[in-house]
Amino acid sequence: MNNVIEMTHPLIKHKISRLRDKNTGTAEFRALVEEIAMLMGYEALKDLPTENVEIETPIEKCQSPVIAGKNLAIVPILRAGLGMVNGLSALVPTAKIGHIGLYRDEETHEPHEYYCKLPDHIDERLVVVTDPMLATGGSAIAAVDFIKQRGGRNIKFMAIIGAPVGIEKLMAAHPDITLYIGNIDRELNENAYICPGLGDAGDRIFGTK
Repeated sequence: MNNVIEMTHPLIKHKISRLRDKNTGTAEFRALVEEIAMLMGYEALKDLPTENVEIETPIEKCQSPVIAGKNLAIVPILRAGLGMVNGLSALVPTAKIGHIGLYRDEETHEPHEYYCKLPDHIDERLVVVTDPMLATGGSAIAAVDFIKQRGGRNIKFMAIIGAPVGIEKLMAAHPDITLYIGNIDRELNENAYICPGLGDAGDRIFGTK
């Protein structure tokens, strides 16, 4: 799939390996998620539109490019997606932040919405949805559905690791989006956890069980 972009940069791969390690503590895990999001952001945001403005340097005036149009919208899927926001907003401090709250039924693994708040003029923004894990694809599909229902059109999805089945389902449901993923893992287990994975990203980011 041309619109599924798996990261190949050695720094990203190295940091994902540190995430996987069960001995990596909460503070380091949280920092690694932010760093990976920032590194992935360089790739995901490489086609942001620009326009020239006049800048006065200490030497002379010149025309120089700045990001054009409405600000980027970063939309984390709560709660684990929050861990990726600071990495992206460090690249684009003017980005607007939305939130989508979903929870997964423990038996059916189906997502249910409990909160959705998006920036104004979402139809005019590049929307980057963040979630460290793309497992069954249910939450990702639902999140993109909600954004499209509210007018979002230019959507990218960023995940740190994903399972093939979730990737296939997301892209089948939303073939017009671009997926940026740090690593495509082997499979889901019987509990819908990614293998080899990294455990529960939300618990490891926030230090909960």
